[in-house]
Amino acid sequence: MSVEKLTRSSRPKPALTRVGIVALLLLAVALVLAQKHAAAAGGSATTTQVIQNLVLVGTSTIHAAPLGSGAVQQPEIDNIDQGDAGFKGNAVASSATPRTAARHRTNLPIPSKEAARLHSGLNTAARASAAFPPPEPTVPGDSVVPFQAPGFHGFNGLSHVDQRTANSGNQFSLEPPDQGLCAGNGYVVETVNDVIRVFDTQGNPLTGVEDLNSFFGFAPQVIRSTPSVIGPFLSDPRCFFDHQARRWFVTSLVQDNGNNAGASGRNFNLIAVSQTDHPTGAFTVFIYDVTDDGQNGTPNHAGCPCFGDQPLFGADQFGVYQTTNEFGTTFNGAQIYAISKPELVAAAASPSAPLPVIVHIDASQQLVPFGGLSYSIQPATSPSGDESDGDPGDALKNGAEYFLSALQFIDTFDNRIAVWAITNTKSLSKSSPTLTLSFSVISSETYGQPNPAVQKAGETPLGALVGEAEELINTNDDRMNQVVFADGVLYGGVNSLLSVGGADHQGIAWFGVKPDFDGPTLKGRVVTQGYVAVAGADVYFPSLGLSDSGNGVIAFSLSGAKYFPSAAYVDVIDGHALPFVHIAGAGQDPDDGFSGYVAFGANGVGRWGDYSAAVADGDRIWFASEYIPKACPSLTPTTPLCRTTLANWGTSFASVRPF
Repeated sequence: MSVEKLTRSSRPKPALTRVGIVALLLLAVALVLAQKHAAAAGGSATTTQVIQNLVLVGTSTIHAAPLGSGAVQQPEIDNIDQGDAGFKGNAVASSATPRTAARHRTNLPIPSKEAARLHSGLNTAARASAAFPPPEPTVPGDSVVPFQAPGFHGFNGLSHVDQRTANSGNQFSLEPPDQGLCAGNGYVVETVNDVIRVFDTQGNPLTGVEDLNSFFGFAPQVIRSTPSVIGPFLSDPRCFFDHQARRWFVTSLVQDNGNNAGASGRNFNLIAVSQTDHPTGAFTVFIYDVTDDGQNGTPNHAGCPCFGDQPLFGADQFGVYQTTNEFGTTFNGAQIYAISKPELVAAAASPSAPLPVIVHIDASQQLVPFGGLSYSIQPATSPSGDESDGDPGDALKNGAEYFLSALQFIDTFDNRIAVWAITNTKSLSKSSPTLTLSFSVISSETYGQPNPAVQKAGETPLGALVGEAEELINTNDDRMNQVVFADGVLYGGVNSLLSVGGADHQGIAWFGVKPDFDGPTLKGRVVTQGYVAVAGADVYFPSLGLSDSGNGVIAFSLSGAKYFPSAAYVDVIDGHALPFVHIAGAGQDPDDGFSGYVAFGANGVGRWGDYSAAVADGDRIWFASEYIPKACPSLTPTTPLCRTTLANWGTSFASVRPF
């Protein structure tokens, strides 16, 4: 790797330290929120901005590599990746139960929410406030229908078998997949933890399965020698085809703290940019440091060395944007990184082109007056790749990138979201860009922290092997999921606990926000919103994929007492969701992965998601979600493999033609 070699250090475990102290403060926070809650507010509060350097790694392609058998080999698990299990209190394994420690975790819980979750008495006290929080929403159930939307075509995507057998089997068993899907120019690219593949629009593979470590130019995840060589850990992949630039972008985080030769002990974001509009051709790989310990050109943040969890991706006419949640020994809130898109594309095409600078904005403090540190600030993409479409304020602001985020800080309910904007993005092409970050807190429908989802009873051979009951499914929390800017409206959604048919279920709250400027002041208002819910079942991890006309789908996973984990969607017409749930990929078995079992260090709640994907491509909407694609009653290997020993997840990707 062409990155500066620094002294290796292990990444500190993320801090939920002093949880008791934090918990004592949360009730005071709730009282403050009750006073502030009624009024929408915002501004362009002072932010710390630092210029960082982008580093060229090299070139790569998505291509086939030899496969392994998928048989269990030690070490088998590198990443428990439990996230927020959603239980009140901790499940504890018996001393006789074998446990596997996690070396890496991503999609970490927000500490203020985790503190409240672990102190249910405080949660009850907060809920007792007359003014805040609002009550749990009661919503009607949508109907699960036995037909598809017009023009539906569905296919099986990548699976845990693909992940585990890639790169001659020099891979770990990983959960969850983390869905990256993009489409354009007659191609579909899918990337998950930790593999990537190119398909045509009929679902036919155009490349083999490649592991992400190889694609980005890193050592393998693991070489099972004596002793084993553990490589860099990559996670949270994203993919985007920019219709304006006609280039493909693939991103991931990397924790470069293995014991392989050349490991730097630091944490980075990765961006691969195609050199043409064909994803089967060459990509150029770039990297930048997010350790934020004052070394290697990074700012010196409290509690670091840190890593940037769950890097999100967005783009406007002038730039591309990544946001992270920063964790070290403390939680440092949301960080935003802005890069000139034209210069990045030019640098990908020519090794002699100058590298663009990175503007690093610490956006953690903006929402503190409203209850807590900012988190999961989702940048928007647009169907055209140019956010000026349908945005009358764009020309006045010399380029603008928009974002949405949730404001639920203490494991309860809220009825506010935040709209954000970075303006003057045209200046990203200069050596010293001048950006302004603005935000506005606005009223919305109520949403709140979900519980784990249930699934239909069935055969769980791994559970039977370790003597444990069928696991629940982790829905994580109510952070903002993927955001799309279509016809001047920002669309996004969150997981939420909802009352449906007189019972608690996990559902989806979604929002359509119209951003605008009053002089220099960013404002926003909800112009459409709604819920997706099914009586007797749970839906979770939404992604909204919409065309410029506001037509498209909300994609998600569905499970319940009558449903194995399935890929599903609802139609969105002119910005309004229809009350019909289509099943794009019907689950064939329960989730039976290692990440939910106590024997593997978990607590009965299996990892899922952590996100789906949906995107417009011309007159079609493409979308993908996790599901269980095959009924596999046994762990005995089959040809081809039905599943691996430790996991049975797969993905479904599909397309429809909106009405």
